[in-house]
Amino acid sequence: MPRYLLDARTATAHFPGIGRYVSNLARAMVPLLQTDESLWLLVDSRSTPYWPLPAANQYQTAVSPFSLAQQWHIPRLIQHLQADVYHSPYYLMPYRPGIPTLVTLYDLIPQHFPNTVSVQARLLFQLTTRLAIHAATHLIAISEATRQDVIQAYKVATEKITAVPLAPDPRFRPQPTPILAAIRHKYNLPEKFVLYLGINKPHKNLSRLLTAWQQLENQFPDVELIIAGKWDNRYPQTKKQAQQLRHVRFLGSVTDEELPALYSAATVFVFPSLYEGFGLPVVEAMACGTAVACSHTASLPEIGGDTVLYFNPWQTEEIAAQIGRLLQDTTLRLSLAEQGKKRAQTFTWQKTATITLALYRQLAADTSP
Repeated sequence: MPRYLLDARTATAHFPGIGRYVSNLARAMVPLLQTDESLWLLVDSRSTPYWPLPAANQYQTAVSPFSLAQQWHIPRLIQHLQADVYHSPYYLMPYRPGIPTLVTLYDLIPQHFPNTVSVQARLLFQLTTRLAIHAATHLIAISEATRQDVIQAYKVATEKITAVPLAPDPRFRPQPTPILAAIRHKYNLPEKFVLYLGINKPHKNLSRLLTAWQQLENQFPDVELIIAGKWDNRYPQTKKQAQQLRHVRFLGSVTDEELPALYSAATVFVFPSLYEGFGLPVVEAMACGTAVACSHTASLPEIGGDTVLYFNPWQTEEIAAQIGRLLQDTTLRLSLAEQGKKRAQTFTWQKTATITLALYRQLAADTSP
């Protein structure tokens, strides 16, 4: 009876992206298991998981992914559970798990943007990523762009790493009129607005978005730029820059429950990021039926295909031009929104779970007597 162990200690509020990945993957995988297979989840006993997980087959531990003790404690748990395959969704993991191991990698931001992290943090990231790659029997990258990055940066054999895309949660879909009215009322949103969702770290490129918006303000005086998402106080520049502009507003963090309505209410979603391992907000906006303008960099073309308008994120004139096209051309905007919604439906957690489960089975089969 093959027994797979998914390390779900990252299903906490501290890991918004990885936690969501683990939650959706586990919930989608359980219905796909054959009668002779079982999926076990290693969870953090110190708190209730922030992200929902299947209730069955949970094994609790107080050992954090940040703790050195996991190097000897988790392998003992793996042996105790008699697991056949161990899957770590995080590069901080036990580096001698003792059984076939799958590791998920998301992006190489500390290496692409070294100025955004300290030298110590960057060196630690490189070291622990190398250790995780060495420990892995096989690797998952969340996009082909990330897969190629890992192959080039760490000289990984092409057959050792598989691109397995993420997907929007099924709740991301066009919202009914009453829900849209409620979100507009809560945040005092105008009839037309351009939405950006994400943190304000430098690689998100908010400064150039604001410069581009300055070029559009006079042309679209009835449209507001809404910037939503968690704020990192280490990078206050964009709020200072926005003080010189009209019709720009920062909402700060919004709840996960509000996101489908916020996407659906937006006239245009813009994502000027310089680098994304996957770019989940783009596919979420597409799934909600909102036209998208985004960077033609890294993984984003894999998501948008030919259903979004692209721009060079280093060129503010291009950013402004593509946003302006969508605001001005209603026919184009509605057409791309409909095409994007259909394309978003091709990204499903069932598909992600199916590919991942096939990798589990292959790893288990390769070590069977």
